Amino acid sequence: MKIISLLTDFGLQDPYVGILKGVIWGIAPQVQFIDLSHEIPPQDVAAARFALMTAYPYLPPGSIHLAVVDPGVGTRRRAVAIQTQTGYLVGPDNGLFSGILEQSPPLAAVELTRSQYWRTPSPSRTFHGRDIFAPVAAHLANGIPLAELGDPLDVAELVRWSWPPPQLEDNGCRGVIQAIDHFGNGITNLPGQWVEGRRWSAWIKGIAIRSATTFAEGSEGELLALVGSAGWVEIVQNQGNASRTLDFKVGEEVRLGWLS
Repeated sequence: MKIISLLTDFGLQDPYVGILKGVIWGIAPQVQFIDLSHEIPPQDVAAARFALMTAYPYLPPGSIHLAVVDPGVGTRRRAVAIQTQTGYLVGPDNGLFSGILEQSPPLAAVELTRSQYWRTPSPSRTFHGRDIFAPVAAHLANGIPLAELGDPLDVAELVRWSWPPPQLEDNGCRGVIQAIDHFGNGITNLPGQWVEGRRWSAWIKGIAIRSATTFAEGSEGELLALVGSAGWVEIVQNQGNASRTLDFKVGEEVRLGWLS
């Protein structure tokens, strides 16, 4: 049995996700799927990067991770497959894998140039997920070696997407909102370890927010800062939507201050 995880911005209204699965099952009928999300905002590579990075540690070793959030489809951006210590990544080389690659350095990578492993040697210019990425993921599941799928790439040349690194300061630290989840929680790039054992508060858009350890520590509607399940400091609202209330966006600066 092989597992292929799927992450796309295709939504569920259209048949695109089912088409991916149909193409894969036509080549590798033994595959089982894990649907991570198909509701990534359209063309939002940063959101895809964060979602994939967050899910990756919890997926079974040996899994193949097919991710298609591809605003450059049909252009000269590369189609790639990457081997990591625990599996394979297949998709466009546009930075969406960079969060994983920061945690798990790549072992090898290829540009997908061997059309015999595509669905057709004349792929659609608008649906490489169907015609290139899904077939390649299926062939990997069938045991085709990575090196057979294309030309080798220097892993240092893979496109990286990263926010400015968080900065420690004398009386606190600063970073940015790197993702906003379905609940409106603003997930920063500030590691939760930085606030362990400290008294602290957060500032965003000039508004001070007290720290907590759970949502329920706040009254209904209260804004809080806490360490979320993914290990990052988050700006949240108890029984509310912090991003809507504060009107913050991905990339918004967040500052933490140490309290005496």
